Amino acid sequence: MLTSLITAAGMIVLCPLVKGLIPSSFLNNIFSIYEEYFCTPKMTLFFRTDCGLSDNQMYDVASTYLRAKIVDSSKSLNVGKTVRQERPTFDIVPGAEVIDSFQGIKGLKWKLHAEKGFDGRECRRYFTLSFDKKLKEVVLESYLAEVISRYKAIQEAERVLKLYSRDFVYGTPGREWSSITLEHPTTFEKLAMDPEQKRMLKDDLDKFISRKEWYKKVGKAWKRGYLLYGPPGTGKSSLIAAMANYLKFDVYDLDLTSIRSDSALRRIFLSTSNRSIMVIEDIDCAKLEDRDKEESSDQLLLKKPKFTLSGLLNFIDGVWSSCGEERIIVFTTNHKEKLEKLDPALLRPGRMDVHVHMSYLTIDGFKQLVSNYLGINGDHQLFEVIEALLKNKQVTPAEIAEELLKSEDPNVALRGVVEFLEQK
Repeated sequence: MLTSLITAAGMIVLCPLVKGLIPSSFLNNIFSIYEEYFCTPKMTLFFRTDCGLSDNQMYDVASTYLRAKIVDSSKSLNVGKTVRQERPTFDIVPGAEVIDSFQGIKGLKWKLHAEKGFDGRECRRYFTLSFDKKLKEVVLESYLAEVISRYKAIQEAERVLKLYSRDFVYGTPGREWSSITLEHPTTFEKLAMDPEQKRMLKDDLDKFISRKEWYKKVGKAWKRGYLLYGPPGTGKSSLIAAMANYLKFDVYDLDLTSIRSDSALRRIFLSTSNRSIMVIEDIDCAKLEDRDKEESSDQLLLKKPKFTLSGLLNFIDGVWSSCGEERIIVFTTNHKEKLEKLDPALLRPGRMDVHVHMSYLTIDGFKQLVSNYLGINGDHQLFEVIEALLKNKQVTPAEIAEELLKSEDPNVALRGVVEFLEQK
């Protein structure tokens, strides 16, 4: 009887005409018997880009791990190279398969899939890993652990800082952020700031990084907020780059004007990684009502998703702020007084813990610029004249840097600075 059923299943598989004459329920039973005796049961793992409300790190693990495998085992490759890269990079293309092996086990088949939306555009990607079901324990307990270990090793060897933005997320389906390599060369040593202010900031960052257990003991989320305020051109962006280079943290550049609702902001915050700096520039320009107006508006308008100040405060210092650790949030503004009009609660410790005034150029900052641009690390006969002029002039580091670029001859460049300050 069993032999007859197996023979019948084989005939159905080989003969589509016979298949069309038999009820589907009977066909399913026949195929189950056929697969049990002739096909090895398979198991498939899915590695999607999202994991609940957060990004799925295992998708990144698979992508990075397979990047080192595809050159030898894949017939199709994506090839890319930026201007600053010395060598091209290779990546897997949708639909491509990579066959891997582990401890003598073969046939571990990876595949990258791309889903399309109703408009025909790619909307989501995911990896699958298929293998014989009898290998389930080995794959789940040993092979995936090896994949993760290789991923960490590759990440450490290729470690570069990333600048994340939401401007180009359509190029990375299923992701809230796209990234480029952060190659800003600024360090604390090169900043045209007051030396004491630089020491204070570095000490504060060092203390923050070293106090993981302290934050846990006192019941606070392991995060730190900074407010950088001052006129345009005083070095706020350069300071952020110096902080990222000093800590080796990635940077997320968040434009609040692009946020449409509190739920969207929650999703965006949760998709950021630990050991990162979230930058919210020109916070005073964000269209946020104070909380009293929010409450009255809710009573008058139909309820619909919207982005509120209460929502922002909650993500910075509320329950949701604990979803992640070792994170820094940097706010910038050219006009601190506008923030006080927005809502004083935004400025308090726990949200903006450290306020850093980025002032007009002082003689200490000027000497640092001269060291950076002209290589003068000692004194110069024109420094005394320039110091006297700086005390009575409001000039930004960016303005003086532009003057120093005009000549590589120190005497010519410094005379140009004197003339610039006298005319200002």
